[in-house]
Amino acid sequence: MTSETGDAKAPPRRKMLGERLIDAGLVTPDQLDLALREQKRTGERIGEILTNLGFVAQEQISAVLASQAGVNFVQLDNYLIEPAALKCVPEPLARRHKLIPILLEPPKLTVALANVFDVLAIDEVQRITGYVVDVVSATESSVLAAIDQYYTGGVSIEEIVQKSIRQVEAGRLSEADLAAGAPIIRLVDQVFLTAVQDGATDIHMEPEERVFRIRFRVDGKLRMGPSLPKMLQPAVTARVKILSSMNIAETRQPQDGKINFYVGKRKIDLRVSTLPTVHGENLVLRVLDKSKLILGLESLGFDETTLARFRRLIESRNGIITVCGPTGSGKTTTLYSALSYINSLERSIVTLEDPVEYELPVIRQCQINVKAGLTFASGLRSILRHDPDVILVGEMRDGETVELAVRSALTGHLVFSTLHTNDAAGAVPRLINMGQEPFLVASSLRAIIGQALIRVSCTACREAYTPTAETIERAGLPTESIHGTFLRGAGCAQCGQTGFRGRVGVYELMEVTPMIARLIMKRANSQDLLEAAMAEGMTTMRQDGVAKAMRGLTTLEEVVQLT
Repeated sequence: MTSETGDAKAPPRRKMLGERLIDAGLVTPDQLDLALREQKRTGERIGEILTNLGFVAQEQISAVLASQAGVNFVQLDNYLIEPAALKCVPEPLARRHKLIPILLEPPKLTVALANVFDVLAIDEVQRITGYVVDVVSATESSVLAAIDQYYTGGVSIEEIVQKSIRQVEAGRLSEADLAAGAPIIRLVDQVFLTAVQDGATDIHMEPEERVFRIRFRVDGKLRMGPSLPKMLQPAVTARVKILSSMNIAETRQPQDGKINFYVGKRKIDLRVSTLPTVHGENLVLRVLDKSKLILGLESLGFDETTLARFRRLIESRNGIITVCGPTGSGKTTTLYSALSYINSLERSIVTLEDPVEYELPVIRQCQINVKAGLTFASGLRSILRHDPDVILVGEMRDGETVELAVRSALTGHLVFSTLHTNDAAGAVPRLINMGQEPFLVASSLRAIIGQALIRVSCTACREAYTPTAETIERAGLPTESIHGTFLRGAGCAQCGQTGFRGRVGVYELMEVTPMIARLIMKRANSQDLLEAAMAEGMTTMRQDGVAKAMRGLTTLEEVVQLT
């Protein structure tokens, strides 16, 4: 009779690191055998020996160990580490166990370890901090470099600036060496982190005669950031250009680049542009935070009637639907939401963008490259040979692109695009002025959306108020009916004393009905088109904004100013 113990299966043997490296094709059996013989002689860890022999990179070993432990592997070079996380773990503990905290989301603290099997380190961090530790793997060299970079005293921009000044005043380093120094690295990282935490869409680095000013665009308005000493301008500029893969020696020509990094689990992309000025290079960095992108027609802010009409229109088989508004008015989000709504495996959707801001599943996205000859016009010609059902053209910038878009729409394709006009009605004269015959515009155009983004009153500090009679009159409201209907933010810490936090869209949707088409063919001006569309029931951006203000979402002054 066989005992139960005898029948029990032994747990599967955990593969050793060397075996996993062979399975992954990273080392050969002969290389592993050589490393094992060296291990017997020196007593070093097998991973260190394989790295020292040049058989495998440290990153590859860390990735395999992470997979073995069931945790994620991260590249710390691409992370901005939050000061709040750093304060949780003392530097001696971090150095002793070769770890660094990278993200605090109570009750969880994410910690990068060089040795993810160091249970004592994990237990000690949990005991000291009181947080649940979420472990990720990183290379030993990157952990030690991060400790040297971040555990160097204070974490405020002012303290970092003082360290940077001392380094510059020492005067013994080249511009490139200064840009690679820990104080400058931390200074630039802190500027990036501040932008992300404040929800900025753009970072402006502006050279003046005596200072190097930093400003952040938040909710459509520029806010003052730190004004750095002029002496830091070359090193900060060089640091940004190095991260952007630009030529730091070229200061007389504009350059473009991009930076990718992580804040916790959020992937952030920065689109960087330089412009030579009399006081040095001006830098503007567009912040693209995919975690902030909420795709969905319901989340855009359409009223119910306009939303129903828009859904019907984007289900069309052909025609042009164009979105109009100034730069930064949310046109890309509207277009991406429309594509996401109609996206399916039964449709072929191709986009042509400058640049591709966010990647969408199942959709082929192409990026303009003027230097290589890929323009909107040339790209659109190529796309038409790829059997598309739906085409997105990022912007109709010239007559050739408009002509191709019209031709595409008239040959059975649904085309989405944008125009830089202030309202929906203004798009029609613009298309005609770009060389299109009115009858072609009337035949191909299905609808035009005009939109703008207005700031939302801060929910933490908003209070009732009555707008001035002049504002009410400009908004087109009956003065005698308005008493304390509206809300505005008084200003608090949550909104940076601005009274606003976040933005919402205001829209108008002009459908090309038979009446509108007849007016287009008669070359009617934008005012006549607007009046005709309103007569057919179109809600203007101003009317949509007033309705949102009446619900307390924003102020009447904001609506009047931006629409």
